[in-house]
Amino acid sequence: MTKAALVEEVARVADLTKKHAEIIVDTVFHSIVEALHRGEKIELRGFGSFRLRRREPRKGRNPKTGDRVDVPSKRVPYFKPGKELKELINREAASDGGPPPP
Repeated sequence: MTKAALVEEVARVADLTKKHAEIIVDTVFHSIVEALHRGEKIELRGFGSFRLRRREPRKGRNPKTGDRVDVPSKRVPYFKPGKELKELINREAASDGGPPPP
């Protein structure tokens, strides 16, 4: 699903204009990004949680030249699905023998 498709779905379900739905979706995404930037953890009960993980510095390799390069440590976002989300996905997939419909 794309962001545009998500905006359309929010507009349809909440009976809003696409412009209002886009503002809502943008605000939710912006809030998640800002909270992660501040080092906070985001928990959406029944859906999952977003956290930051720290990658340690390491030695990498330039694929073009083959030279070794130092890759600095960095923070990367990580999503951990919640129990209910896992159960819903697996229940739907098991009931019809395939992946859930889009």
